[in-house]
Amino acid sequence: MLSLADILQVVLQTVRDVLPIAAILVAFQVGVLRQRPANPRQVLIGFTYVLFGLSLFLVGLEQAIFPLGKTMAAQLTAPSFLGTGYDGTSGLANSGTYFWLYAFSFAIGFSTTMAEPSLIAVAIKARELTAGAISDLGLRLAVALGVAIGITLGVYRIIAGTPLQYFILVGYVVVIVQTFFAPKQIVPLAYDSGGVTTSTITVPLVAGLGLGLAESIPGRSPLIDGFGLIAFASLFPMITVMGYAQASRWRAARNRSTGSPDMTPPAALQEDSP
Repeated sequence: MLSLADILQVVLQTVRDVLPIAAILVAFQVGVLRQRPANPRQVLIGFTYVLFGLSLFLVGLEQAIFPLGKTMAAQLTAPSFLGTGYDGTSGLANSGTYFWLYAFSFAIGFSTTMAEPSLIAVAIKARELTAGAISDLGLRLAVALGVAIGITLGVYRIIAGTPLQYFILVGYVVVIVQTFFAPKQIVPLAYDSGGVTTSTITVPLVAGLGLGLAESIPGRSPLIDGFGLIAFASLFPMITVMGYAQASRWRAARNRSTGSPDMTPPAALQEDSP
């Protein structure tokens, strides 16, 4: 349990890290724009809230989120849970089944992404700008599915000991190919969707999971194998969002050819104009 002195130290560190941002904003406001900030008292109060909120958030990460991810990884890979011994020669040899670890990775990736505030904000803006053609819930589900698949595959990589670059290279080749065939209106949104997943909720749990898993499996290095899950969480949402758009366009085209109802795809997913 952190003492009051430890919490105050975190607050001071947060103030030190955030002050340069405030200095830049004030310098541009006064020195470049030559205008006083609107509602300075309200801005100062809000800035104080941000400082204390960030401080408490960092304390919560250190005390709960990171340890929770590492503990779950250690428990799910313990020989007593797997029901068999481990000889340390390979992540897959004589190690029982990792089914529950994969299930946990998929579930935690999906659930944390669905609750990600930055993704919710982007999805709402996408719905507003397309007049509802892009569903905010559908976008969040597509991104969450991509993160879940990516983290699960990343966990498999740690267990198997496969070099990270093989997965990343293949994944980006798929993204590049999809970019040429996906509706052009959805491509920028898909690329941004990969970035907004790595934010306040997803990153701490995923990082803790990767580090705990690398520490629990013999022969794995926390520095080399423990990191990299966040890259998977950023890569695969681009694939699933563009795949979702491609599937919707294909289904609409099939319905038109068969004369089925609801034949018009959303405007953002229609065929690109020549």
